[in-house]
Amino acid sequence: MITLWMIMAVAAVIASFWMSRVVADAAKVHAERQAESLNVQLLSVAMKRFRLGINRTGKPGIKAEFVFEFCSDGDSVYQGLLFLENERLVKVDIPPHRIR
Repeated sequence: MITLWMIMAVAAVIASFWMSRVVADAAKVHAERQAESLNVQLLSVAMKRFRLGINRTGKPGIKAEFVFEFCSDGDSVYQGLLFLENERLVKVDIPPHRIR
């Protein structure tokens, strides 16, 4: 019985890691799209927060927050926020920035 619980725990850890990678890849794609629409250079994307929760659809899933850094004028760096539920983009916060 202990072996079964250990296998289930290891499987849960592996599944959690796998889903975090899927969400991180989706965040990178969303950050690239935001940078392209703003006509800025994307510098980096990093996970800020990751947790399991109930999504807006009422189903359990992953809620994640990502920080993406971008440059608009070659000198200044700005940080925007992406809020994702699973792979779906829910909200974007972009600070005021200079435009070329």
